[in-house]
Amino acid sequence: MRPDWALATVLTPRMLRMFGPCYNASKGRKSVVAEIQIEKGGANMTKCIPAILMLVMAFASSAAESRDTAEDSGGKTVDVNGMSMYYETFGRGDPLLLLHGFSSSGRESWQIFREQLAEKYMLIIPDLRGHGRSTNPSKMFTHRQCAKDISALLDHLGIRGVRAAGISSGGMTLLHMATQQPERIQAMILIGATHQFTDENRRIQGQATVESLSQDTDMWGGYKEMRRIHLHGDEQIRELRRQFRAFKDNFDDMNLSGQDLKKIQAKTLIIHGDRDEFFPVEVPVEIYKAIPNSALWIVPNGSHVPITTSRFPPVASDKVPFVRTALGFFADK
Repeated sequence: MRPDWALATVLTPRMLRMFGPCYNASKGRKSVVAEIQIEKGGANMTKCIPAILMLVMAFASSAAESRDTAEDSGGKTVDVNGMSMYYETFGRGDPLLLLHGFSSSGRESWQIFREQLAEKYMLIIPDLRGHGRSTNPSKMFTHRQCAKDISALLDHLGIRGVRAAGISSGGMTLLHMATQQPERIQAMILIGATHQFTDENRRIQGQATVESLSQDTDMWGGYKEMRRIHLHGDEQIRELRRQFRAFKDNFDDMNLSGQDLKKIQAKTLIIHGDRDEFFPVEVPVEIYKAIPNSALWIVPNGSHVPITTSRFPPVASDKVPFVRTALGFFADK
């Protein structure tokens, strides 16, 4: 059963083999099919149509880039678990927690969507441990610890249950939160996240060294972009690089099993690019199969963060109507 916000599950040819002969691609590698299920008034309709037509019908309205005009809370800090966490709040209404990815910050990742989301919700946008304006005296970073940090922030704010969205490491943090405290996360959107690090992930992580951090630009944006995001000096930037590299030797953090994911009670939307350079499409499919109340959206030609078209600074994708999709998803009961 998929409600109206679950617009489609889009499958690439690489995925078609996983789902049997009812799916087929007839025009080569870029040809995909889409299954759309709509349930209204007890009626169930299933149609297989070319994904190009599906995209035209479902995503005809482009997501315009949001200007950074939402009223700025000025930001606050709170001491949690031995670190000082910076966070910002915007808007009014039920709380909506927004978590950024590794090496980014809350403001960097979410300001392009902030104004529209703040019209419906009170946004809570923290900087994860050691990122942006937050500190990390322990000099260690795990998503499991971040989940405890964010839970402590919610406790400080007096928030028992929350809707949430997380990009990459933000999504991984939400997976830990949703398994540690299933009742706390009411609904969540996971964007470019994984439940387990693969051997290929560890190979990439092992290549990240302080010495390879560019003075100009690289996959992290280099010192030039990182100094704009992280405000505690170059040592903070180098420490983040070391922590990313350390993921390759950590087999306890992102190692959630299917049984772990089955504990998740939250309604979950998984958004993933079929060209994700870190986590292949098999990863979100496994998460989708394991989480009981979940929907999967594979974005054709989408990268690691398919809701944007660039990383530094992020620009809202005109192919992915994220705000409209998120608002519809969170509003649906």
